[in-house]
Parts: sequence; C-alpha cells; structure tokens
Amino acid sequence: DIMSPGDFPVCSCELCATPGHRNQANLSSVTMLFFLSRYSLEDEPSNLDEMPLMMSEEGFENDESDYHTLPRARANQRQRGLGWLLMGGWKILCGSCCDCLARMCRRTKELKARTVWLGHPEKCEEKYPKNAIKNQKYNFFTFVPGVLYQQFKFFLNLYFLVVACSQFVPSLKIGYLYTYWAPLGFVMAVTMVREAVDEVRRYQRDKEMNSQLYSKLTVRGKVQVKSSDIQVGDLIIVEKVGIKSIPTVKPFVFLGSCFIRTDQLDGETDWKLKVAVVCTQRLPALGDLFSINAYVYAQKPQLDIHSFEGNFTREDGDPQIHESLSIDHTLWASTIVASGTVIGVVIYTGKETRSVLNTSSPKNKVGLLDLELNRLTKALFLAQVVLSIVMVALQGFVGPWFRNLFRFIVLFSYIIPISLRVNLDMGKSAYGWMIMKDENIPGTVVRTSTIPEELGRLVYLLTDKTGTLTQNEMIFKRLHLGTVSYGTDTMDEIQSHIGQSYAQVIPHSYSNSSSPSRKPQPAQAPKAAAPKVRRSVSSRIHEAVKAIALCHNVTPVYESRANGETESTAAEADQDFSDDNRTYQASSPDEVALVRWTESVGLTLVNRDLTSLQLKTPAGQVLTYYILQIFPFTSESKRMGIIIREETTGDITFYMKGADVAMASIVQYNDWLEEECGNMAREGLRTLVVAKKSLSEEQYTDFENRYNQAKLSIHDRALKVSAVVESLEREMELLCLTGVEDQLQADVRPTLELLRNAGIKIWMLTGDKLETATCIAKSSHLVSRSQDIHVFRSVSNRGEAHLELNAFRRKHDCALVISGDSLEVCLRYYEHEFVELACQCPAVVCCRCSPTQKAQIVHLLKQHTANRTCAIGDGGNDVSMIQAADCGIVGYGGEGKQASLAADFSITQFKHIGRLLMVHGRNSYKRSAALGQFVMHRGMIISTMQAVFSSIFYFASVPLYQGFLMVGYSTIYTMFPVFSLVLDQDVKPEMALLYPELYKDLTKGRSLSFKTFLIWVLISIYQGGILMYGALVMFESEFVHVVAISFTALILTELLMVALNIRTWHWLMVLAEFLSLGCYIASLAFLNEYFDLGFITTPAFLWKVSVITVVSCLPLYIIKYLKRKFSPPSYSKLSS
Repeated sequence: DIMSPGDFPVCSCELCATPGHRNQANLSSVTMLFFLSRYSLEDEPSNLDEMPLMMSEEGFENDESDYHTLPRARANQRQRGLGWLLMGGWKILCGSCCDCLARMCRRTKELKARTVWLGHPEKCEEKYPKNAIKNQKYNFFTFVPGVLYQQFKFFLNLYFLVVACSQFVPSLKIGYLYTYWAPLGFVMAVTMVREAVDEVRRYQRDKEMNSQLYSKLTVRGKVQVKSSDIQVGDLIIVEKVGIKSIPTVKPFVFLGSCFIRTDQLDGETDWKLKVAVVCTQRLPALGDLFSINAYVYAQKPQLDIHSFEGNFTREDGDPQIHESLSIDHTLWASTIVASGTVIGVVIYTGKETRSVLNTSSPKNKVGLLDLELNRLTKALFLAQVVLSIVMVALQGFVGPWFRNLFRFIVLFSYIIPISLRVNLDMGKSAYGWMIMKDENIPGTVVRTSTIPEELGRLVYLLTDKTGTLTQNEMIFKRLHLGTVSYGTDTMDEIQSHIGQSYAQVIPHSYSNSSSPSRKPQPAQAPKAAAPKVRRSVSSRIHEAVKAIALCHNVTPVYESRANGETESTAAEADQDFSDDNRTYQASSPDEVALVRWTESVGLTLVNRDLTSLQLKTPAGQVLTYYILQIFPFTSESKRMGIIIREETTGDITFYMKGADVAMASIVQYNDWLEEECGNMAREGLRTLVVAKKSLSEEQYTDFENRYNQAKLSIHDRALKVSAVVESLEREMELLCLTGVEDQLQADVRPTLELLRNAGIKIWMLTGDKLETATCIAKSSHLVSRSQDIHVFRSVSNRGEAHLELNAFRRKHDCALVISGDSLEVCLRYYEHEFVELACQCPAVVCCRCSPTQKAQIVHLLKQHTANRTCAIGDGGNDVSMIQAADCGIVGYGGEGKQASLAADFSITQFKHIGRLLMVHGRNSYKRSAALGQFVMHRGMIISTMQAVFSSIFYFASVPLYQGFLMVGYSTIYTMFPVFSLVLDQDVKPEMALLYPELYKDLTKGRSLSFKTFLIWVLISIYQGGILMYGALVMFESEFVHVVAISFTALILTELLMVALNIRTWHWLMVLAEFLSLGCYIASLAFLNEYFDLGFITTPAFLWKVSVITVVSCLPLYIIKYLKRKFSPPSYSKLSS
C-alpha cells in the first residue's frame, strides 16, 4: 500500500510510468474526518432541549419554535450547590481552569485559505507546518517532567514522596533515609525506563515513516526527497507500487485520470476515479509545468474529507485560464494510487492535512484496575490517619502532640506499600511478554504495556468491517434465472452453454462479426428434436452473462512487469489482450467480482474507454459495443444503467442492475424475485438484479433529446434528469439475480459467537454502504438468524428522529442498523434516549460512519454506561476510535501500518481476539487483582504489628523494626513468592475458551472490590495481632527476642499465605518460596545487630515461632477448605 505524501490536487496524470525510485509514500498518523464541523455549526442552544420521547405524534405538526418552550435537559436541571462541588465538581472546575490556561499558552494559528504556486514553495506567503508525523507523547525537554507528573498524579506515589521528604525534618525522622528514598527511587527508575523504551519505539516508527522517499519534480528533473521535507507548492510524483518493480500501465484508462483507493481514509474499498486539471494535460512535457505561470487557490484546511473548493489559474496565457477544482481533482493523505503515475501540487502538509486535523492526540490510558487500587489506597490513608489520631488521643494529646501525630503517620506509612506500584508495573510487563510469546496467537504485539488488565474487563467491542471482519475479496457465488439456480459447483454448465452459443456463430463471425445476441434464437429452429427447456435455458444464460459483462463501470488495465518495457500503441493493444497481465479497476469490488466471473465462464472484458467496450468470446473473437449513455450508481437510486449499441447490427439495448428494493418495481411481474433475494440475503450474499430493455432507433432518439434538454435546465436539474431516465425504466425484462460474497476473515463467525457468549456486546462501525454492512452483519453472524433487524430510516430533523425512535422503542430483541447522518441527528436531540435504546440491542451496526463519529460513539458508551470499551480496526479511518477506546486493538494484516501506530495491541487475525480476551485478559486481571491485594496485605500486617507494639509500650512512636529489616521484608524476603502470583491461573486456557461465560464474572469486578479488600483487612488485623501478641506472651528476658520471634513468624506467615492463595502451582513458584526462605536463613548470620544469634539456634525459638505461625495461618486454611467444599466458585466447578 502506498499513501500520498500530503493533500494535493492531481495536476497531471501520465499513465505510462517513467522508471524511477519505488515511491512507497506514507503518512501514517493522518486520518480523514468530517462530522464535527457540521455538528458544531448547526446546533443552537434551544435545539438541545429535551422532550419526552413518547409524546404524541401530533406534537410535530407545530412549528419548530414550539420546542423553545419544552423543559430543559435533565443535565441542566441538576442543582450545582455545595454538594455538587464536594462530590466532584471541584475536579471539573480545576480541569476547566487548566484547559483555559493551556489554550492561552498555545494560541493555535488561525487556518486560512491559501494561494499555492506550482513548483515554487518559496512564493508561499505564510509558513506552513512541516510534513512530519509525530506519535510521541514527550520530547527531550518534557520527558522527565511529563513522566513525573503522570506518576505523581497518582495518590499512592504522591503520598510516598511527601513521606520521604518528611524524613529530612529531624524531629520527624524515623529510621534511616534509605528505607524511604531507595524504594521510591527504584519505582521512579523502573517507570522511567519503561516509558523511555516505549517512547524510543514510537520515535523509531515515526522516523521510519518520515524518512520514506518520494520523487519530487524540479527544474533539473526528478529528485528524491524525504516525506518530512515535502513543502506546500512542491510537485510530487506518486506511482503505484509494484511487487518487485514498477508496473507500467498501458494507456487504456481515460487520459488525464487515475483510480485511487481510500480504504485507509474512509473504510470504503471502492476505487475512486480522479481527474486531472484539463489545462495541464495539453503540456507536451513534464518540465513545462515550470515554464507556465500558474497557481492554485485552495480553501482553508478543514475536516470534511468529501468536499474541496478551489480554483486553478494560469496567468501567462491570453486570456487567463481559470478552472474550478473540486473533490474529483484531489488526493488526500492516506489514499493509495491504484494505477498510473500522478503528478500533484502539494496543498496541505503535516498538521493541516484532512486526516491529522481529525486525529486526536495520543493520550495516556489508565486501566480501571489502577483506578480501583488508587481508590483503595485513599481508603488506607484515611485508616492510617484515623489510627494515628487514636494513638495520639490515647496519649492524651500531651506535649507536642501534632509532631507525634505526624510521626505516627510516618510510622504507619507501610500500611500503603510503595512496592505496590513496582510489583504491578513489573506484572504488566510480564503479561505483555506472555502475550507476545503465546504460540496460539503468533505475531501479536503489545504496544502499550500499562493496560493488559483491561482485556479482562470489556463489555463493548466496537469493530470496523472492511479488512477487520472481511478480507475485502468479493467472490461470485450464485446465479439465479428464476427456474434454475447455479452455484459454484455448477459454473461449468454455464461455461458450456456460453461456449455452445458462440460456437454456432463462428463460421460467420470472422467475415461479418455477426451479433452474438441474436444467434441463440435462430439456432433453435434447426434443432426441433432438442428439448425446448434446454434451448430456453441456454438462451437465457447467454443473455444474462452478456448483460453482466456489459452493464458495469469496470476498466481492464494491462500491466507489463518487465522493467521499462511498454507496449504503448493502441493497435498493438487491440490485437494482443494478454490474460496474464490484465487487472480490473472499478469503483466497487462487487463489479470486479462480476466481470471476473464472466471471464471465468468465457466472456472476457478486454478493453474499455469513454465511448466503447470490447468483449472476447470463448473462441477468441472480439466484439465491440458502443456506450451511448451511462447512468452511474448512487445511494439514492440504488441502481446503475447503461445504453449500448452493438457495432455490427446496430441494435440498441438498455441494461440495468441494482438492489432488489429498487428493481422490484421496474422489472416485469414475476413470482420468484422477492423470495430468492431473501434466501440469498440469509446466506450473507450481496444481491443484484439484472434486467434489460431493447430500444428502437426512434425510442432512443426521443430519449436522448429529452435527456439532453433536462441536463441543460437550470432549476431542479437532478429531478428532471431522473424523471427522464425513469421513463425508460418500465416493464424491463428480468434476466437474472446474482449473489456475491464478501469473504470473511478466518473463523470470524465462531469468534463473534464466543465473544457474544462471554457477554460482550458487539457494535460494527463502518464507512461502507447500508446494504453491504447489513449483509456482512448477517453473514458473519453478528446478527443471529433468528433475530430481526431494525433499519433506522434516514432522518433529517428532530420530528423525524422522534417518530423513528418511538418506532424503534416498540421493537424487542432486534439488531439496529443506522446510518451516520441519522445517528448525527439522533445524538443532537436525543443523545441519552438513543444510547439507552441502542445499549439494549444484542448488536448494533452503524454504516456510513465518519472517523469522528466512530470516536464519538466510543465516548458516548464510556460516558453513559461507565463500562469498558474496546475498539478494533485496521485502517487510518479507525485511529480516532482506537485512541478513544479504553483498549485499542489493530489487525495489521490488512490495510497497512497506520492504525497500528496508535493501537495498544496488534493482532494478525481477527480470530486471535478470542484468546487475547478470554485467556490473557482473564489471567492479567485476576493476577493483578491478587497481586495488588496481597502486597497491601503485606503492608497492613506489619502496620497492625506496629500498632499493637506501640499501644503496649505506652503509645510511643518508636519503630518495631528498623533499617534493613524493613527494606528486606518487602524485597528479598518476600518479593519473589509474592511476584510469582503473576504465574497463577484459576482456569486452564482450554477451559476459558470452552466456557466463555466465565468472562462475564470478570466484568462485574468481583476479584478486586471493597468486599475483597475488607476481607484482606480483617485477615491482616487477625494475623498481625496474633504474631505480635504471641511474641510478647512468649518473650522471655530481653526485648530483642520479641523482634526475632515476631519477625521470623511474620516471614513464614507471608510465605504460607502466598501458598494459600495459589490456585495452580508452577515450578518457579516452588523455587521462589524456597529461595526466599533460604535467603532469610542465610541472612540471619549477618543480622546480629537485630537478633541474638545464640537464642535463634535454640529449640525454644523454633517451637515458639512454629506455634505462632500455625495459629496465624491454620484457621485461614480451614476456612478456605470449607468454602471450596460448600460454596465453590464457578470456575472450580468446571475444573473439577
């Protein structure tokens, strides 16, 4: 795939490519959006008032001004008092102030219309942005402040910074400085290294994109320039990329035009025809572009990718030449040249291209688990402050009580463990490594290492269609003639019928090129003995195939892959149509599939220009047909037509094909069309009805006169033209019904079913047509066969939206299909009601969605449901959606690298998402929840022991354990067993995939909640109390024995508690347990500062420690056994 270097109009289009550097043009951060400009301009405050949805329909007979008297929106009714301020209003106020300050600092430059001189960037009046993409979050100067801000905005880290700083105050100092600063420094170092690695990777990807070479046309000829060095006014040559060399395109496409692909821009796979400026086509050589004095006046950069207004002016002529420019003359960034060589003048670059204007800047995503743990740490801090106040109160607030209060806060600071962030961050890295090493999902890349737990909490999956669910390959599957139907296994019968039809005319054809269309009928007379049905079917097949081969807008293109070799003469081309080098170009992949099918059965389209097309018969004879009129497909008419005159006989035939809803009233009466269309649609096939009508010379002349007259009318031109065409569209002969299948990605159906069973609601957001989107929704089983589909009809104002929403409200358990325009209207007036209704649907399909609308839908779901969302796409048009979702996934097998730069995870096939969520999402969330709570337990148990110790020794703010004991407790003595929880799993991967219903429990967040947290608090208080009181009861003559007994029992208790929490043992877990125990025993020899080595080696020490440890852990083991026996969790029932 290649992408254009910036947005530019096609200046000149040469179809014989000159040999040169392979231009792999790429600007992968850009994406094209348009929705917001209209949204903001049309809204008036009065129109945002809500009205009750079930209001009677008579209400809409009144004037629009009546809406002004309706009640204000519910949101505006909320009282903004003190309660609002305390409950979160302060955050909104602070955020608004920060936004205002940021806007004042940035002062974005106002976008203006521009005059661009051809090939003279130096003549530009203003300085335009550099043509470089940047996906980095920081630069060299903002990296350290930015990372520190991102870390210290978490209460946990900010709290530890304050505690560590307090140790510089002599009266507050407790223990050694390194016990506070070493862990904090380690946390910051780990975080900075991880962020730096991510940032360097982004920088390298950006550099790779910005360094891609282009051919720039200068006065001295072609030179190679980097993508980032392209300027407004440069003349850039963009060529189609070949596999090994540049394919040379013979001049079969209309001169001064080319086809482009826009699937990375708007999701549509249609090839779009772009035309060059007429004036420049008359220049004899490329260099003459510099000898003329010409400029382009272009509108200011804007969001709308579907419109462009500008003028081309050549001043050196007499008179001056003026030519208007439209969207048909432009190639936006992120589009791909499908054929030929395009020379364009660059109009917009970098941040001003259509796509970048609409791409949101990359944001730091924070997982739900991190937010939940942040809330729990705040609760712990509150408990710590309360405990400290209680201690000071029990002292009687004597002496400098405020200083004592702060000393107690510092003393109990281990209640919030700083190792929590280290363990979680290292755990996230481990999960990412496991995902990338999983052989069942090869090629998966974790690009954001901070949110793997989000994969286990998803409720909404928003997916693109083109290239994500589908392979984007159309295959002809079914031909139905009314009485007989042909599938893929009976196509050889059609081939033999076509062969026979044309074989009968071979003796006459070389001399007079007799019309094949008339031959099947004379052929019936001599063979009276043959069955009539047989002859009738053969004739009908021949007519149907010929109609399909003629009624389209497909152009065959011949590519010679020999370097530099071109066969350019038209005479040569007419005589030698090599099948090997032929490719078809069209504005719709359906049309290409139909023409490829006619080629496979023997009737091949070999040439086409503006006025004629040629077919080759199975015998090799070339038949010519003249194109008299062509009526292109539009979304309103849902059909296309062509009037053809046969070269030899002069017969005029009007062929038409289109959607069944449009064609049903046009064709003659029949009793099978509606039923067969329904049957094919249920199979997920895209249907087209083909019909024809023979015209006499007089009929056509009369039509042509009326048609030309209608095209010249000034008022209601479109209506008059369509009325004239409709006069022909009566009583047409129905020839056949075709069924084409858009190939789905491998295992899409079982994957969607797996996700549905897991309780994940799937929304398909696509830029494609409504009919196409509905077909894919059915064929992929996004909508099950038993479900109804409610197609939300097109609405343009509030009244229509109200009535249609009421109609939709009455439906139950049906999938919703809605277009982007209708969605925009609904969201403007009935945002809350629409989202509420849509969320009740089993599936939602939004078609004709702009990229901005995709992102807006994600924001709405997050805002109204407070559930976690995941977006999966593969093109540039999905970037905003991917960035807006809580978790962005890219399938980078299809449409290139662009979206993968913005994603959190990249997968090679859609089916891999099942394992990514069910297995890795589950494990990541469960493990992090267990790890986080256990690390908190480790801090709470030692804080409980400190509280018991202080209360017994006259509420003195003296630490129980000092120096290395505290550092060693949270590092070498317990770190490895606790961290080994990242290897634990409650369910085997096969079981998680076999029973996706288990995933539903995860979305409820029961693994980490205030309930589970309180259970851990109670366990910590119980164990801390037992350990401390047991040691005090058993301590003999010296205080040092209390420290030795309690600390050793504490280490053993922690190791046993890790073992209690493990559900599936791994050999590394066993190793970690024994390694930690070994480290502790070995270190006792060096801890004579804290322990009495003589006492430690006595049997009394061993039995006292053993008794305390058993009393603290045995009850918990018994409770766990009883709970598993009488109230087992759902996953344990399956595993047993």
